[in-house]
This record gives sequence, structure tokens and C-alpha cells, in this order.
Amino acid sequence: MSDLVFAWLGAAPVPYQEGWDLQRELHRRRVAGLVPDTVLLLEHEPVYTAGKRTGPWDRPQTDPGAPVVDIDRGGKITWHGPGQLTAYPIVRLRDPIDVVAYVRMLEEAIIRTIAEFGLTGIRVEGRTGVWLAADPERGLIERKIASIGCRIARGVGMHGFAVNCDNDLSWFDRIVPCGISDAGTTSLSRELGRRVGVADVLAPTERHLADLLGASAYRRTEGVPELPEPAAASA
Repeated sequence: MSDLVFAWLGAAPVPYQEGWDLQRELHRRRVAGLVPDTVLLLEHEPVYTAGKRTGPWDRPQTDPGAPVVDIDRGGKITWHGPGQLTAYPIVRLRDPIDVVAYVRMLEEAIIRTIAEFGLTGIRVEGRTGVWLAADPERGLIERKIASIGCRIARGVGMHGFAVNCDNDLSWFDRIVPCGISDAGTTSLSRELGRRVGVADVLAPTERHLADLLGASAYRRTEGVPELPEPAAASA
């Protein structure tokens, strides 16, 4: 991988459908070689996204106060919304493609990022995402601080990960997040006892993700990236 672009869509929350449409358009152009590897960085308006493995028991049993959108990534249901950094790497993966290794790489980027804030992220066998270990002395069970759900199509990634920064965690109480009922959900702000916003997490996320993706250089752009169309065929 050479150049890598981080496209920060700004602090205003993005409607999920708008972000998903942008992902798909960017993916189409990345497959065609019209754009560089690009990571969309954003906050969403409140939404529940249900991956292909979501069961009826995982979903809200009453009106959750936000849309539930069925999407084409792996995994189960989760929540996105304000105060949570969502990252969608639209990047071409090296052959032979190893999806598990790619997910582990995304986990490592998050682990390194939250380490800069003094938190020790861990992996939990059989569960994707990044977790904090149980602390019985403080009465804390294992709790998830970041979720991951990916799809690889035609060699290029879609969807990605979300890191809880200073979001309202009560949204997770209305579902079985990621199909896991015996663990909790947390955020950087809750763990540190002070506000850590999305803006605070952007730079270290970019630095560690670029390093692990093997980018020789990276840059940040503001707003929706350009989406060039293929050149018209000559007559």
C-alpha cells in the first residue's frame, strides 16, 4: 500500500443510509482503481445495524427510538451514533486475502489507540472487537469498548469498526449487542472518568491504522471525498 486517505466527514452526525451509499460508491471506484485506499471517518445519527448473523432474539423487542437497518456485513446487531468514532476502511487487501488477519489488524489498531489514553485493550477468544478485562475488585465484568464488522468484496474492504468515545451507552441496553449477553459495553469517557470525544481519538486512530496497513504516507481530507467516474469509452 502506498498513499492512504482519511476522509473525515465532520462533527455533524451522518444519516446511516447516506454513509452506506457513500461507502458503496467509494468501494465501486476503489475496485476500478479510480481512487486511492480511503478510510471514511464519521459519527452517525443514532441507528442499529443488523449483520447477517443477527437473530430475532438479538433485536429490540420494543421501539428502540432509532432505525434498525439490515446490512451486508458479517456479525450481529450493534448501535452507531453521536460520540462514537466509526471508521470504514475502503482499502484493497493483499493477496492471498486473509479476512481473520484483517480483523485482527483492525483490533490491533484500536488496542494501540486506546493505549495512548492509558487503557489496556484485550481480545476475547471467540469474540471480535476490543474489550477491557473484568476487574472483580471494582465489580466490573468484561466490557466491550469497540466493535468490528467487515465485508470483503472483489478484494476491497467495506464496513469496519466503531470506538465508543463519549456516546450514550444506554442505547446498547435495547439490544443484545453483537449477540453477547454476558458482558457489558463501555466507553473511553466512562473508563477514564473524563470526557474523551471523537476529535481526541482521530489522530491516534489514523496513525496506528496507517502503520498497520503499511501505508508509506497518509493524509486527512475534510468532507466527502471526490468520486470520479470512469472515462467515457471513445467512439
